[in-house]
Amino acid sequence: MRKKDLALKFYEILSVLYPDAPCTLDYETPFQLLIATQLAAQCTDKRVNIVTKDLFKKYPDVCSFANAELSELEEDIRPTGFYHNKAKNIIACSKRLIEVYGGEVPANMNDLLTLDGVGRKTANLVLGDVFGLGGMVIDTHAKRLLYRVGLTKETDPYKVERDTEKLIPRENHSDFCHKLVMHGRTLCTARNPKCDNCAVAEICKKHIEKK
Repeated sequence: MRKKDLALKFYEILSVLYPDAPCTLDYETPFQLLIATQLAAQCTDKRVNIVTKDLFKKYPDVCSFANAELSELEEDIRPTGFYHNKAKNIIACSKRLIEVYGGEVPANMNDLLTLDGVGRKTANLVLGDVFGLGGMVIDTHAKRLLYRVGLTKETDPYKVERDTEKLIPRENHSDFCHKLVMHGRTLCTARNPKCDNCAVAEICKKHIEKK
């Protein structure tokens, strides 16, 4: 099966399994998603949502984050881990948004990557979910599933993104990636994947090789 056909079949199966697969981070504005995604590095979305519930009340906009006291913000986000670097990046990111972009989150990859704490994963999530521009969000789940199914041989997130971004229509990138996360959490787990109960098994290279 050609990789493009395999990718589309994979997406078709996931769409049946998870017809509604939204972003699992809570946010109301593009800026809030940008911050929440930074906090989600090495942390669960569930924990981030608990933290941001109060955080976004205390710091309601980009200016309040830009003017935050570093030590105070560190304590506010401590439960998400790596809070020293995250707080430092969030303040610097907020200041640059004000100074360079008029306080607005830019809608293109190059500009987003100039912001402290923002990598391709965060940028693609914002571009896809907020601006509808598409972008393959290669997190640990996506990387694992795309490798197992046989859509990439790469393990570096950027190379995985490049391998797979043309296999799925750009307008479906965000939806596809959210479905990958759900499947990775429920069935195709890192350890002891539930292959016997998985509808993807029939096209999964890893599973077929084991038979």
